[in-house]
Amino acid sequence: MTSTLGAHTGAGIILRGAMLLLLFAGAPAFSESLPNETPANFVPRVETFNYTQREVMIPMRDGVKLKTVILVPRGAHRAPILLTRTPYGANSRVGKNISAHLATLLDNNDVADDAVVNGGYIRVMQDVRGKHGSEGDYFMTRPLRGPLNPADVDHSTDTYDTIDWLVKNIPESNGKVGILGISYDGFTSLMALVHPHPALRAAIPINSMVDGWMGDDWFHKGAFRQDSLTYIHDQEATRGSDISWWTDHYDDYDTWLSVGSAGEMARRHGLEQVGFAAKLMNHPAYDEFWQAQALDRILAKQNVAVPVMLVHSLWDQEDIYGNIALYKALKAQQADTSNIYLVIGPWFHHQQRLDGSAIGQIRFGSDTAEYFRKNLVRPFFDHYLKDDAPPLKLARVTAFETGTNRWQGLPTWPSGCDSGCGVHTQKLYLQSGGGLRLGAAADSSVGSRAGTADFDAYVADPAKPVPYISRPIHIGSEDGRMSWQTWLVSDQRNVASRTDVLSFSTPVLTEPVKISGEPIANLIASTTGSDGDFVVKLIDVYPDEMGREPAMGGYQLMVSADILRGRYRESFSNPKPIPADQRQVFRFALPTANHVFLPGHRIMVQVQSSWFPLYDRNPQTYVENIFFAKPGDYRKATVKIFDGGAATSFVELPVVQAGE
Repeated sequence: MTSTLGAHTGAGIILRGAMLLLLFAGAPAFSESLPNETPANFVPRVETFNYTQREVMIPMRDGVKLKTVILVPRGAHRAPILLTRTPYGANSRVGKNISAHLATLLDNNDVADDAVVNGGYIRVMQDVRGKHGSEGDYFMTRPLRGPLNPADVDHSTDTYDTIDWLVKNIPESNGKVGILGISYDGFTSLMALVHPHPALRAAIPINSMVDGWMGDDWFHKGAFRQDSLTYIHDQEATRGSDISWWTDHYDDYDTWLSVGSAGEMARRHGLEQVGFAAKLMNHPAYDEFWQAQALDRILAKQNVAVPVMLVHSLWDQEDIYGNIALYKALKAQQADTSNIYLVIGPWFHHQQRLDGSAIGQIRFGSDTAEYFRKNLVRPFFDHYLKDDAPPLKLARVTAFETGTNRWQGLPTWPSGCDSGCGVHTQKLYLQSGGGLRLGAAADSSVGSRAGTADFDAYVADPAKPVPYISRPIHIGSEDGRMSWQTWLVSDQRNVASRTDVLSFSTPVLTEPVKISGEPIANLIASTTGSDGDFVVKLIDVYPDEMGREPAMGGYQLMVSADILRGRYRESFSNPKPIPADQRQVFRFALPTANHVFLPGHRIMVQVQSSWFPLYDRNPQTYVENIFFAKPGDYRKATVKIFDGGAATSFVELPVVQAGE
C-alpha cells in the first residue's frame, strides 16, 4: 500500500509539473524588469458624476500661485461663484472625491451646501498663500499693506486677483462672485471687502476674527487665551500643519499649572521658531500693533460697498466679539447701511454648518442651523448673485431669542422687537449676602445701621485657580472637543460652591425679563494685590425642579460672561498697577445677548478672579509683562466686591420694554 501510493503520488507531481510548463509556455520569465502596474498618470472615470472637480494654481500679481479647488455642477450655465479662502486646506474643505454626488461631498461641511447642491452655484475653495498647496510665505491673519505689512500683497489683493481669474476662466459662470467663511475664513471674507473686485457682489462672514485683542481668539480685554499657543504651534510650525502640540498631563489644568507662565509654555514647545508667538507676547497691551489691524476700525473708516450678512453666534467660544463689533462700527460711522444685514443665532463657533437643534443640554426646539442655511444664506446669495435676482424679503436683523426659542425679524440692533418697544438700561445691583436687585439700589444706610459689611470678599489664589469647566479638562480628545464647543452653556454649579466665587441672585421672577444687547459690568472692588483679573457671569438659573426635564432643575446657564485684566481698567493701551486696598471701578462690556429670563427662573451674577486654563493666571503682583512672570510673582490676594453702602457694584442690563 505504501509503495504503491508513493508511486502514484510521484507520477501526479510529474504530470502537474508538465501541465504548468505548458500553461506558462510563451510567458516572460520572472525578472527584475517587470512593468510597473501603476500608470504614470491615472485618469479617473467621472462621466457619471453630477459635478466636475478642477484643481488649478492661480497666479497673484507678485507671481505667487495659490492652489484652488473648483466644483462645477454638471450642466452649469451662467452660474454664480461662491468662494472661500482658507488656511486649513482647500482639499479638506471639500472632502475627498469619493462620491458621484455633490451633495455627499459637501454634506455637513459647508454652510453653502443648499445653494450649491440645489441652487446650481459653482463652489471654489482656495489655500491662502503659504499654506498647504499654495506658494508664498504665511503670516498669521496677514495684515493689510502698510506699516505692519511692507509687502505689496495681502488678503485683499489676493482675493481681488483670484476673483479676476475666476470670472475670466470659468466659462460656466455668470461673472458674479460671493464670498463666505467661518472664523479665519470669515476674516479672509472681510478682507475681501477692502477695495473689492467689481465682480464681488455679496459676502457672508461668519464668526469672523475681527480684533484679536479685544475679544477674538488671542485675548479678552487683556487676559490671554492660553490655547492660542497650541493653535499657533499647529498652524505655523509647518506649511501643511502636520506637527501637533504635545502634552505631558491628561488634565489640561495640570499641564498649564505645572509650567507657570504662558511664556514658559511657549518656550518649552519651541515657539521661538515661529513668527506670530513672539509678536503676540511682545504686545500684551492694546497698542498700535493690534489697533492697526482691527477690522471693525478699518472697514468702518473706508465704508463697505458690497452687500454683507454678518453672522454672530451667541455662545461662540472663539470669536464672540468680532461681527457684532463690526456691525456697531458700521452703523455708527457709515452713512448708508442699507446693504448691511445681521444674523444672531443660538450657536457655538461654526455650528451654522452642523445641527443647530441644541448646544449641550440646552435645546432650541428646531434645527436653527438648517433654518439659517436655507432661509437666510440661500435667499441672500440668490438675490445678489443670480441673473434673475429674486426679491429679498429678509429683515435687516434676524435674531434668535433664547429662553422663548423663536426667530425675530428686527429693523436694527439692538431693538428687542419689530415695533412698539425699546431697549432701556436697568441696573442690577449686587447686594450683601448674595442678593441681587433689579431697579433701585438698596438704602445706602442699611449696611451701616445693621452693622454689616458693605462688601463680600474672597481670597484669589493663583495656585488654585477656578477651572472654566469641570475637571479633568482634556480638549485633545473627542469628548474634550465637544466640551470645548459647549463650555459656554455648561452648568455653573460646578464652581458656585467654591469660596473664591461669589454668587448673587434675584428672587424667583414673577414676570419675564427680556434683554437685547450688551450687559455692562460695573464692579467696585479692591484687592490686596497690585494686579488682578475680574470675571463677571450673567446667569439664568432654572427652577429647582423641571417636570419634563428633571436634569435641568436648578441649572445655571451662562447668558453672557467675560473677563477684564485689572491693569487695563482705565486704558486698554496704558496698563497701570492697581492701588492696594483702594476701591477701583472695573467697568467692561459682556458679550451680546438676546434672552428672556422666564417666570419661575432667577437671574444670577457670579464674580471670580480666574478662568483657568482658558485664560492665563494673573500673578496679582504687577509685572511688566505677564507672559514672563516668575514663580515668585504669583501671590494670593484678598478681593473685596463692594455691594452695599455708598458704593454698590451693578450690571447694566439692556432691558426690552414696551413703548408708552
